[in-house]
Amino acid sequence: MQLKDIIKSPCGIQFMLDRLELQSGFARYWLLNSEMMVTAGDIEAMYGVLRRFVDFITTVDTPYINTLLHKLQCVKDLRTTNAHLHQHAILDDIELFEIKHISLLAADVSRLLADHGMAGVVEIPCLDEVVEILDPDGMKIATFYVYDSYDERLKQLRAQMRKHPEQQEELLIEASRIEDEVRAGLSRRLFAYADAIEQTQNALALIDVSIAKARQMQQLQLCFPATSADGTSRYREMFHPQVKAVLAKGNIAFQPVDIAFGKTPTLITGANMGGKTVVLKTLTLCQYLFQFGFGIPAAAATIAVKDEVYFCIGDEQSVEKGLSSFAAEMKSIDAVIKASRKQINVLALIDEPARTTNPVEGTALVSALLQVLDGDNVSLVMTTHYDIEPGKARCLRVKGFENGSMNYELTEVHDGEVPHEALNIAHSLGIDSQWLELAKQLLRVSRNTI
Repeated sequence: MQLKDIIKSPCGIQFMLDRLELQSGFARYWLLNSEMMVTAGDIEAMYGVLRRFVDFITTVDTPYINTLLHKLQCVKDLRTTNAHLHQHAILDDIELFEIKHISLLAADVSRLLADHGMAGVVEIPCLDEVVEILDPDGMKIATFYVYDSYDERLKQLRAQMRKHPEQQEELLIEASRIEDEVRAGLSRRLFAYADAIEQTQNALALIDVSIAKARQMQQLQLCFPATSADGTSRYREMFHPQVKAVLAKGNIAFQPVDIAFGKTPTLITGANMGGKTVVLKTLTLCQYLFQFGFGIPAAAATIAVKDEVYFCIGDEQSVEKGLSSFAAEMKSIDAVIKASRKQINVLALIDEPARTTNPVEGTALVSALLQVLDGDNVSLVMTTHYDIEPGKARCLRVKGFENGSMNYELTEVHDGEVPHEALNIAHSLGIDSQWLELAKQLLRVSRNTI
């Protein structure tokens, strides 16, 4: 799975990408097309690079960093040029310029990083030989021209054109023929460096992305995660950056959450507005950020690597497929069940399944789902507003309404009963008192009847 495949996920990954200060369009393309890492080694290697860049932007003077960022802004998208090079095509002047430009640029970036002990943090191929091919006069200027140095005949023809303008048309045709020969020869020589040129562009994109991630970690106060060795993910003071930013506009502090979950299914209960969905969104976001090498929104985190991540949330009505909310939701959960039966590690985060059906059948479906997704290769975190017998599942409850406000802290309980706090919450929102008082009376009658 690539990052671009989850950009529209309701977990909030788009918010994080929008606040990533990338310097080039190619760096964004490279990031969006990067694959989700599924091995601890790859993830730890990526965080090793990120740690070095966090240290770099923390210790190096701002003008120096700005110089490096300016260089990265000049990285062009060479995908078409690289494709032509791999196809043994004859490159035109613009393509030859692009190769010369990135070769000189890579040398500058390598030098800037090496000056501050960053040599080799990201391997940038040396393209000095490419520069020699495209810069025969050794001018080290990022422009390209079929120089006289390439062929003595060109030097003579151009001199004749200056002396005999009346012969320019005839001479120009001959000069153009020789220039085409030179371009063909240069293209043949450059073919040997096709892979190195492509690797150079990717390395510069990685540097751009790493600096952007490092700056984002400072701006949003993100942490470096540890990789879980026992399959249990643990978060201390986890928060959702987007929700936190929205609340901050109203001078409201986000209440961070502590949570741990592993192979035992975890059931989160609580009243509506209890923050259950935000917890699931944040867990999903953190898992994706972890496996794409970003900072994690928490004070501390230890995260288990997963092969696949499934986030099933809310109204998934599909007009295109002609599916109702319930049908779309059932299809999504069915995909989770099918994945759980493969020999892969699955993280399933399911928000209030069967919420759109009647409570009797909904309760049965949720209870059965807890049993079906109880496997050693599955980490399940599920929220519900139904009263559920948790069985083997670990049960957490949002503390809920306390002293006139919501407390989103999770506390462990031993049953799946959902607290009845809807009326208190509605009262705190200033909802019509007559409506609420009548509802209270009906509730008392119902309880007395039972």
